[in-house]
Amino acid sequence: MSPRFAIVGGGVIGQKRLTTLPPGALAAACDLDLARAERIVAVAQSGYATTDAARVFADPQIDAVIICTLNSALAPLALAAIRAGQHVLVEKPGAISTAEVDELIAEARTADVRVRVGFNHRFHPALQQARSIFESGALGPLMFIRGRYGHGGRVGYDREWRADPRLSGGGELIDQGVHLIDLAGWFLGDFASIEGHATTCFWDMPVDDNAFLNLRTAAGQTAWLHVSCTEWKNLFSLEIYGRNGKLHIEGLGGSYGVERLTFYQMLPAMGPPETTAWEYPRGDDSWRCELAEFLTDIRTGREPQPGLPAARAALAVVERIHASSGYHFTP
Repeated sequence: MSPRFAIVGGGVIGQKRLTTLPPGALAAACDLDLARAERIVAVAQSGYATTDAARVFADPQIDAVIICTLNSALAPLALAAIRAGQHVLVEKPGAISTAEVDELIAEARTADVRVRVGFNHRFHPALQQARSIFESGALGPLMFIRGRYGHGGRVGYDREWRADPRLSGGGELIDQGVHLIDLAGWFLGDFASIEGHATTCFWDMPVDDNAFLNLRTAAGQTAWLHVSCTEWKNLFSLEIYGRNGKLHIEGLGGSYGVERLTFYQMLPAMGPPETTAWEYPRGDDSWRCELAEFLTDIRTGREPQPGLPAARAALAVVERIHASSGYHFTP
């Protein structure tokens, strides 16, 4: 029998998450705006709408909660769900500080529940195929990663919640930056050295709109990353360099362009590499794939990957860069 879910947060992401649930699996939708919760329930044709999160956490019919709120509310709501014995899929970044994540880790261990963090980019088809090629050994030992991720904002962007550090926990680095940090760590492992800076170049807001990162593993492999909300033309590009070849993932569909993976395989004589390219024009199925993994987490009791440790690793980088750049967003 499929677990019964609640969705807390009825905005764009909550609506995306709803489309991934099995028919009839929604037991409740919760949002501070009752109309948004009612819209979720109407589309699902199941469950009830409420503005009271405590009602959701006290409901014995709810097995798992998907939390899709502002950053500042993610950890407090996840903590309440965990203490209620409910499994949790919490959107990235999962929290606004490593201290919050540490509390979630401890409580999840005590409650014996599964907590997955919504780093859905890992489940894009180009990233999944790139991971498969990497695991096959075809790239050889990895040397470095170069990643860029950015968008151009919109009129009034600097007056939205992402520009308020009390609600967001920071700017572009904690928003899109955690995706790049997570992907880099997925391929390279833990980072022993964290350098770089965040800055506010354009937008009239107290949070960063650009960040430049130089992350290195203990073995000396480098992730060179740039995230920006002054990109103007939306961009995603991740290049993974091994001694025997290179993978280039670009585009995420929609305004980011068609998702593509190109594999450049070096030949013994060097020179122009053998090149193979794939395109994925059918849209973003990462949310559905991620939910399927969460269902397996719940059914088998396995530890989610990515879970809270991955969120903590990304936030540790964010905190170090913010602190070194003079930004102090969390107590």
